[in-house]
Amino acid sequence: MKQSLFVAENEALWQQLEAWLAHRQLPKREQRKQPLPQPLEDFPAAYRRLCHHLALAQSRMYSPLLIERLNRLVVEGHQHLYSARMHFWHRVVTFYLRELPRLVRTEWHALALSALLFFGSLAGMIIAIQLNPELVYAVLPGEQVAAMEQMYDPDNRSRIGREREADSDVLMFGFYIRNNTGIGFQVFAGGLLYGLGSLFFLLYNGLVIGAVAGHLTHIGYIETFWSFVAGHSAFELTAIMLSGVAGFKLAQALIMPGRKSRRQALLDNSRIAIRIIYGAATLFIMAAFVEAFWSSQTVISPLIKYATGSGLWLLVIAYFRLAGREQA
Repeated sequence: MKQSLFVAENEALWQQLEAWLAHRQLPKREQRKQPLPQPLEDFPAAYRRLCHHLALAQSRMYSPLLIERLNRLVVEGHQHLYSARMHFWHRVVTFYLRELPRLVRTEWHALALSALLFFGSLAGMIIAIQLNPELVYAVLPGEQVAAMEQMYDPDNRSRIGREREADSDVLMFGFYIRNNTGIGFQVFAGGLLYGLGSLFFLLYNGLVIGAVAGHLTHIGYIETFWSFVAGHSAFELTAIMLSGVAGFKLAQALIMPGRKSRRQALLDNSRIAIRIIYGAATLFIMAAFVEAFWSSQTVISPLIKYATGSGLWLLVIAYFRLAGREQA
């Protein structure tokens, strides 16, 4: 068959495929505004016909321009076909095993600042209260200090941790999720105040957690408190720190937009920040699960809880340092 007849016979399909693929590359909003005049009902079948046309054109040694056009269409169609077929859970696994740890390592400046503010204030308050126990009342009201002492009293071995209104680990799981994500949202959203909100909430939460830990350590409630928090601390504290990273990413767009407008810089940085928040939210949920179903169980030996907590800290550190690195 002559090339001219071959083109005339199949041109309509090629043009329809070109228009359809170009339309699929538009943002969703633009796709709704500009509907296709000829919708493609069965893309896989049309793609198979296109591949056959390319094979025929190559075997019949048609013009390089025609072969290049068909080859380009085949490549674009292949990318769409197999990206569309990629299973949702495969994309999720790829995000957590590769993209998230890489993204966090890329934002190491914000990570270092967030860690310094949060863990620095936490550790500093623990040490300060060992030197001056009355400092706890500069951070926490007396009623809250008394409530914490009651929660972790070694003589109250039947229940360790928060006072429960319902004897249900599932209900407490929901409570911990709400509490943890509330903290994370404050730290994250505070970035919109040019980073001052994130800075404040990182320091505030570090001081409060440090005050509780320092006071209970000082009065001798070491085993009951530290064995309770050992299991979920790796997930919860890391999630708070990551919320700070996301918040500072928003602040960066407002303070240092570069050549972009602040609006455009904020839009671009928010895409990165939201992905980090996905990771923080996942860690908050994991922390809530461990806290509800593991940390409060008094039948588990404190040594086992310490070992588990240490292992989880090593796992979190190894994940963010090593996961997603390309093999040499």
